[in-house]
Amino acid sequence: MSDFDLETWLRTRRAEIETLLDGRLALAPSGSDPGRLVEAMRYSLLSSGKRLRPLLALAAMEAVGTMPDEPMRIAAASVELVHCYSLIHDDLPVMDDDDFRRGKPTNHKVFGEAIAVLAGDALLTLAFEWLADAGAMAVATSGDACMAHRYLRAIAALARGAGMSGMVRGQARDLGEGMPADLQEVERLHAEKTGALFRAALEVGAVVANAGPEQQKALVEFGANYGIAFQHADDLADNDHVSTQSEARQRLSTLTEAALNCLSVFGAGAEPLRALARRLADS
Repeated sequence: MSDFDLETWLRTRRAEIETLLDGRLALAPSGSDPGRLVEAMRYSLLSSGKRLRPLLALAAMEAVGTMPDEPMRIAAASVELVHCYSLIHDDLPVMDDDDFRRGKPTNHKVFGEAIAVLAGDALLTLAFEWLADAGAMAVATSGDACMAHRYLRAIAALARGAGMSGMVRGQARDLGEGMPADLQEVERLHAEKTGALFRAALEVGAVVANAGPEQQKALVEFGANYGIAFQHADDLADNDHVSTQSEARQRLSTLTEAALNCLSVFGAGAEPLRALARRLADS
């Protein structure tokens, strides 16, 4: 039985992410923030999120046997920028039309719809700027030009997860197709709208940590299973998709077990991922 302490790990890693997000997206000097753009970005980004996606990226690095350095932490944090952009845009009146997020008025309710759109746009593009900067930093500190290729692969992985074959595709499906008719349709939506960014987080962590092909495949499959299971758990907590709840409870168990099985190729370094999957199964 592992004596791994998930709460301590989460507290430590989450603090690293919070410090990095706050420090790298600093408040603009007075008078130099047109339309309060940076303020709007910080309002949503620093709004007490779980930071689960960057935590999963860091956990993937540890599973490979690499303790994250500063460039790797920046790479993980870039996934949170994409997640935050998606929440700002999802809350807009033309999307889900939500007034509150994490106990606070949504971004467009505070800053207006136009600035909310721009804040989301800026966070999305900033994610790729951070990844590129992290790659340059990794090359400079290591002297290894091969590092650049790893971070280019991370940029591609995050773009796939966020874009027309991933999260954006899922949002388009959600808007265009209405309520899913059965669990298969629910999971197709979950795989795109939610799971794609979870997969990307695990892949970003894997490639910057130089995972081997078998390790990377296992981590991406973990992310796919975990992402759909996470959304099932969220739906059950919110009483969504009522007609498929009984099946969803069973699938939550099946998917988290599948996620755990993906980690059989790893040793003790994967304990954070194992603990996160077990916690999700018990939710």
